[in-house]
Amino acid sequence: MLHPSYSDLMKVVNSEVEQGEAPVVSSRYSIVMATSRRARQIIGGEEALVAGGRDKKPLSVAVEELNQGKIKILGGE
Repeated sequence: MLHPSYSDLMKVVNSEVEQGEAPVVSSRYSIVMATSRRARQIIGGEEALVAGGRDKKPLSVAVEELNQGKIKILGGE
């Protein structure tokens, strides 16, 4: 099981959306695409934005970065 859950990640990503506005992400697919894109960047040599990033798998680092608000998902991408 993925920790944090998809719904928890969606809450973090959509936390800055004003009431009445469309959410940044509304599906698990958006979370998967964003974290996989970030994991590929880490594999490509970009530095992890969370502590202990070198000791973890790139996808785990990407999920942790998203959960901590270190990376953002932009709407419309």
